Amino acid sequence: MNLLIQNGTIVTMHNHRIIHQGSIAIENQTIIDVGKTCELKRKYGTGYEKVDAKGKVVTPGLINTHQHAAMSLLRGYADDLPLQEWLEKWIWPIEKNMTAHDIYVGALLTSIESIMSGTTTVNTMYHYTPRENEAKAFAQAGLRGVVGHVCFSWRKNEDKKALEQLAKNWHNKANGLIRVSVDPHAPYTVDPGYMKELKVTREELNSKYASEEVPIIWHMHVAETSDEPEKIRKAFKTELKAGIMEYLDSLGVLSKHVIAAHCVALTDRDIAIMKCRKVKASHNPISNLKLGSGISPVPKMLKEGVTVSLGTDSPCSNNTADMFETMKLTALLHKGADKNPTITPARQVLEMATIEGARALSWEREIGSVDVGKKADLIIIDFKKPHLCPLYNEISHLVYAAKSTDVNVVIINGKIVMENRQPTTINIEKVMEMAQKAKTGILERLARNVK
Repeated sequence: MNLLIQNGTIVTMHNHRIIHQGSIAIENQTIIDVGKTCELKRKYGTGYEKVDAKGKVVTPGLINTHQHAAMSLLRGYADDLPLQEWLEKWIWPIEKNMTAHDIYVGALLTSIESIMSGTTTVNTMYHYTPRENEAKAFAQAGLRGVVGHVCFSWRKNEDKKALEQLAKNWHNKANGLIRVSVDPHAPYTVDPGYMKELKVTREELNSKYASEEVPIIWHMHVAETSDEPEKIRKAFKTELKAGIMEYLDSLGVLSKHVIAAHCVALTDRDIAIMKCRKVKASHNPISNLKLGSGISPVPKMLKEGVTVSLGTDSPCSNNTADMFETMKLTALLHKGADKNPTITPARQVLEMATIEGARALSWEREIGSVDVGKKADLIIIDFKKPHLCPLYNEISHLVYAAKSTDVNVVIINGKIVMENRQPTTINIEKVMEMAQKAKTGILERLARNVK
């Protein structure tokens, strides 16, 4: 499909360029031209489906760099609890009763929610099963994603088989929409030896199924809470004399293809190591606050040149997939915590949700900005709203005032996947019915197993 988006304000996220009365020409999956509408109309007048963006703002699709998509089925199940109790007493027990079909349905539900709120790429970590899984759901919805299998010390053989199947079946598949990752759960659930083994596994999978341009990355929870060193000591009888990043660096597993979720309890030395090894961070402020985990030292990381992106975490600990909400909280949280209104300005936060998110996923060559040659992952936001009037600065409104429900059109890989707030790839009502049925089945199985 060839598209010409015209008459809109284009926030390119490239060199701070904003084009008023602008147009974007798209052929198949790719952006082929960006400029003034008066110029592009003459060049692409015929053979293109027109999308009128008058009164609207066009931006790159938002990139959510930390999710557990299937956990939308557990939204609201366990709230107002600290992380360890939340995981061990509530989440892990109920997850044992989730089937492969449940995982697929939960990921479908998150896919729809993500698309409808302007997110075009999601990095998810969960349990992979061959027939029904998060990758299948993303591909069906037309959502771009990095899909990982979460690894634990107690199931090493199972993990390695799942990783092999995931990489073979899905890496760079679905017309390039899906990539995969190797996902050690956390330093306190993956022992030092297994952590090293998983590094070798990632390297082997890359040599078989990937390339430098399209890599299989590494996605892991890191330093989510201040007691993580103690958890590691108890679990593996390993004495930590420094921070978590320093511990991981001693295992030789850090690199530019590592994305570390949360990064709350970091030392200054940890941040220096992240900079040196080019480790990327996924900041999840809503989940971290809700679980009482703390506040990530984002301003320090940014000052040191560490790539910081944004994630929502799962719909079970957030409890939404709303990246507009995450952007606003990120901008406000650090101003208040540091008592400095100049830090995490709107432009920087929008970069964290777009081009920095792409960089965090090693996908910046193809997504994250409106540039010729990049994939057409775009959202069109309706600015004809009372809460977006009057308009002085588009970027200010995008971070501080816009709502996810203002997103009117979503294009992923050159395909319109939502038009006039209506998804075009998935039946919303049907998926919600499936989710309700899945929830009932999970609770019934949980009740039987508890007895």
